[in-house]
Amino acid sequence: MFHGHLNARMLRSALPALSLAVLLAAIFYTQPRAMSYFGLNLMLQYAVPIALATLAQMFVITVNDLDLSIGPFVGLVACIGATYLHDAPALGLFMLAGCIGLYALMGALIHLRNLPSIVVTLGMSFVWLGIAVLVLPTPGGKAPEYLKALMSLQVPLVPFPIVAAVVIALVVQAALMHSSYGVVLRGAGGNPKAVARAGWSMLRAKMIMFGLAGVFGVLSGLSLIGLTTSGDAHIADRYTLYSIAGAILGGAEFVGGRVSPVGAVLGALTLTLAGSFLIFLRVSPDWQIGAQGAILILVLALRALISRGEAR
Repeated sequence: MFHGHLNARMLRSALPALSLAVLLAAIFYTQPRAMSYFGLNLMLQYAVPIALATLAQMFVITVNDLDLSIGPFVGLVACIGATYLHDAPALGLFMLAGCIGLYALMGALIHLRNLPSIVVTLGMSFVWLGIAVLVLPTPGGKAPEYLKALMSLQVPLVPFPIVAAVVIALVVQAALMHSSYGVVLRGAGGNPKAVARAGWSMLRAKMIMFGLAGVFGVLSGLSLIGLTTSGDAHIADRYTLYSIAGAILGGAEFVGGRVSPVGAVLGALTLTLAGSFLIFLRVSPDWQIGAQGAILILVLALRALISRGEAR
């Protein structure tokens, strides 16, 4: 029985990687030309901003909350990056730092007033979108040259999005899963009473995790305009759904502080590739979001079956 539980747990952990491998195999079978440096680079060009937004969502999920504002927030960062960060860098950096601070304060508000995170973040999504429209009323602006240079970087052998995704995943994995303070932060979601009894501040933990979500949201927005070269208040509207789906595909659960940074990045890559796969199959853009949802449901169904086997 012990070996059965162990095998089920290992299969559960490997599910994000297996999902990505199956999707890659389907893509290469459907479109063999995609199995090249250029093909992978083209399919995964937006993997970095989606992966960063997914990690931002993962930090919030770690403390048993959900962020419905990350998409509009990424859009706001893109607008600031394409205007103030380009024209007045010092002011742009100050505004981005202020956005991160507001994210941390949002976590404090949710904790101190015991408010539902879904309600608070949904309200903030309209605030972020409103500010973004004020900053950049119509699509335009110009991304700083260093962001464009970074996101168009050519790396030998392996495309830059893959290298960046691996580095980001490993850094966050080491910090959150293998450091002493990372254990405390995850414990704030897994067993908050025990963490509080041990003398750690739940308010600080909540603010740190929301602050980290803000940091990765900023990085997502800046990497996004490095690719698009201009800003738009609605440029990342779908990122809220992508981030939740990517985190769940990667093994995150809404209770218990159970998350996996590597899994979250793999989930983001899977969603990014799913869009390319559906294009190869000539699926209408109107149906693509539904098809991506179907992939998510399939993976969750497999996870539920594995969990049932693990419980026996």
